[in-house]
Amino acid sequence: MQRAISVVRKPAVRAEKVVDTVTLDHEGRQRRRIALTGDRGLAFLLDLDKATVLADGDAVKLEDGGLVQVKAAAQPLLEITAENPLRLVRLAWHIGNRHTPAEITADAIYIERDHVLAEMVRGQGGSAREVERPFQPERGAYEHDCGHDHGHGHAHGHHLQHAGCGHDHGHAHSHSHDHTHDHDHGHGHDHGHSHGHHHHHHD
Repeated sequence: MQRAISVVRKPAVRAEKVVDTVTLDHEGRQRRRIALTGDRGLAFLLDLDKATVLADGDAVKLEDGGLVQVKAAAQPLLEITAENPLRLVRLAWHIGNRHTPAEITADAIYIERDHVLAEMVRGQGGSAREVERPFQPERGAYEHDCGHDHGHGHAHGHHLQHAGCGHDHGHAHSHSHDHTHDHDHGHGHDHGHSHGHHHHHHD
């Protein structure tokens, strides 16, 4: 069985290299290692360095150089709409508070079917309708940056991975800054204390 060992993002996919397609739902498009069968029958093993979110139109590259293009499967979702943009934005905020994956378009928000969230939406004056469509939720900002940088250069991506993909790196920078500040403050304090002590001794 052939192994698919790397990801080619949609803009770089060359049609003449595509040997098969594979249709996956949202969960299936964020795996690291899984045996798959293409829509035309090609069996292969997805074997990536780390779990990577695959978008509709991306491809995975086989060891022989061929590409298997990824298609987002239609899946059961809730289409959330509201009578005006402000109300829709408020609904997006409430959904975001629950940390559920959400796909946001100009006119609607799509989430996986959840009767509790559907009731919340209706209680806030929105509507929630069951639909079947491909699901491509927003990715977290720092997660997106990681994937982006990793795609541009392995070394750079590897460095970011160690630094916590920018998110923890910011924290580390802040920690270092605070530490320096505390050190200076402590030094000044000790100096003052020492001076006071010496002066007292002199008396």
